[in-house]
Amino acid sequence: MSALPATTPFGDGTSKPQTPSLPRLLAGIPAEGAMTLEEHLAEHGAPPLQLGQGRRSDRDRAERLIDEIDAAGLLGRGGAAFPTATKMRAVARSRGRAIVLANAAEGEPASLKDRTLLEALPHLVLDGGMLAAQAVGADELVICVCESFGAGSQSLGEALQERAETADYAEFDRLARVRLTTVPGHYVAGQETALINHAGGGPAKPLFTPPMPFEQGLRRRPTLVNNAETLAHIALIARHGAAWFRQLGTPTQPGSALVTLSGPVAHPGVYEIEHGASLSSLIEAGGGTTAGLRGALIGGYSGAWIGAERLRGIALSNEYLAAHGAALGAGVVLLLSDEACPVAETARLARWLSGQSTRQCGPCVHGLDALATAIEQIAGGDGGGRAAQRVERLASLVLGRGACRHPDGTVNVLLSAVEAFPAEFADHGRRGPCDRCAGAQELPLPRRPLPPDPARRARVRLGAQR
Repeated sequence: MSALPATTPFGDGTSKPQTPSLPRLLAGIPAEGAMTLEEHLAEHGAPPLQLGQGRRSDRDRAERLIDEIDAAGLLGRGGAAFPTATKMRAVARSRGRAIVLANAAEGEPASLKDRTLLEALPHLVLDGGMLAAQAVGADELVICVCESFGAGSQSLGEALQERAETADYAEFDRLARVRLTTVPGHYVAGQETALINHAGGGPAKPLFTPPMPFEQGLRRRPTLVNNAETLAHIALIARHGAAWFRQLGTPTQPGSALVTLSGPVAHPGVYEIEHGASLSSLIEAGGGTTAGLRGALIGGYSGAWIGAERLRGIALSNEYLAAHGAALGAGVVLLLSDEACPVAETARLARWLSGQSTRQCGPCVHGLDALATAIEQIAGGDGGGRAAQRVERLASLVLGRGACRHPDGTVNVLLSAVEAFPAEFADHGRRGPCDRCAGAQELPLPRRPLPPDPARRARVRLGAQR
């Protein structure tokens, strides 16, 4: 294997030539197992930005990588869509030796994108983590993996062994020690301060802020927390540059994203889309629907429902989805069939989300329980004529008052359900359960694996069909 370049300008052509097409992250993904280091390098080329050429030179190269990520407009893929370069600069400028924490906990039950990356493309995540560590001056990379991701942990371990046995990659990785840690599977365990608390030996519960993680995170050191997909994008931006990244997507949300498509669709699975691609093109890539649609949940369990009558023409970018009160969030598109009862499904979801509270804030402990009870009463026909108004009043007492975003996300998804399915909620409030309430449950709670289908990895060629 040829030596890795000591310095590689961004997008200088030393990597494999790239065109504005898909797939990017999922390029070359094997039908089974993980991509080997040899396959990874053949597909993506060698990573740039090795350090060790002198303090001033190293700092200049690190700053150029952050500048390139800024120019690319990369937003975090964990759900909040926060500018990645802003986080990186804050950590790089903080006092003390930094730590990078890779968030692959994926507590979102309807998402499989991070699991797919770990199981199939571990070197892409590791490259991004190492590059981020070098850019912010970190000497430690902590990868947080959900305890249920056995295959993902195994793939990461084997990938690290491959890198250690390859002299050039061992040199690339030498500046940051890698540590894998497993995280409990509950919903809020993937919140960044919960991960920091758990990685430091505490419970996986959110911490009150300030101080912010970039100031005092793991072991009171400046900590950069990035989602696994975000790190994978960093690995490609470092190779090919900001201009290449912006060849896809929209001006405010450039690039591609991984989306987990599930529900009544022929081929559920993880797909790579261009930001701004139409919902219909995603469904078409998934083989089309297998039943009529009642609506779609966009963004996951802190996202928003959109009723079927409003789905036509939907584009999967935050700037478009904002008009519907939605965002792509954790990259979830969950279709609800017309055989399901949205009120019964919302009641189940409300009670599950209430049970995911870490029970350290009153608005979360009591407020979410009260919301779940109110929706259950509506579903059971005990809602009265002003049931929706009662849900809205309770929601207003919870919104913005928790230690983390869990109460806000829960309020958002529940209120969006009431808005998306007004006739169904009104009818249940007056008459009680409908015939569909006793049907098969469609929302995965806490996690229902998608049907085994190794070929789904090949279905990643979705373009920007608007």
